[in-house]
Amino acid sequence: MNREYYLSVIKNRMGERRYIHSVNVAKSAVLLAQKYNEDAEKAELAGILHDSCKEIDKSEMLQIITDGGIILDDTEKTTPKLWHAIAGSVYARDVLGIDDEDVFNAIRYHTTGRANMSMLEKIIFTADFIGEERNYNGVEIMREKAFTDIEDAMLFGLQFTISDLAKRALPIHPNALACYNEITMKKDS
Repeated sequence: MNREYYLSVIKNRMGERRYIHSVNVAKSAVLLAQKYNEDAEKAELAGILHDSCKEIDKSEMLQIITDGGIILDDTEKTTPKLWHAIAGSVYARDVLGIDDEDVFNAIRYHTTGRANMSMLEKIIFTADFIGEERNYNGVEIMREKAFTDIEDAMLFGLQFTISDLAKRALPIHPNALACYNEITMKKDS
C-alpha cells in the first residue's frame, strides 16, 4: 500500500478536521488489526479511505453510487448521512482501483454495520468510534471495550447509535438492527 498516496488523496477531498479524523481512524484500525490478528495494512487503508466521500456534494455522492451499480434501499434513499460510506466504497474500488472486497465492504458498512461482518469490517466500524480526537461521553468505555472484546465494543456503539436515532425519530437502517441482533443473540447463547 502506498500510504502517502492515499493520504494525499483524502487530504484533497476533505477539511483538516475530517482529515485528522481519518488519520486517527487508520491508526486505531492498525492497533485493532494487530490485536485481532487481521491484516494491518488493509485496516490502515480502509481507515484512511472510510470517509473519502464524506465532504463531497450529495449529488456527486449519488452519481458515484449510481455509476458504481449500487441500488439504494428505501432507508438509504431517505438517509443521505449513509451515502458517504456507500460512495466511498465505490470510489475506492472504481476510482482508486482497490481490488479487495473486504476493504470495499469495511468502508461501505462502517456506519451501519451488518450481519456476518468480517473482522476487518468490525475493526473499521469500531475504529471510527475511538479515534484519538473523539471526546463524546463514553468514549473511554468504548476504547477499553474495543481492545477487550470487539463485539462488546460494537454492541456499545450500536446501542448508542440506535438509541440516538430512535430518540430523534430518524430511520434506523436494517443492517444496523441485523448487526445488533446478531451480536446480542450470540451473547445470549
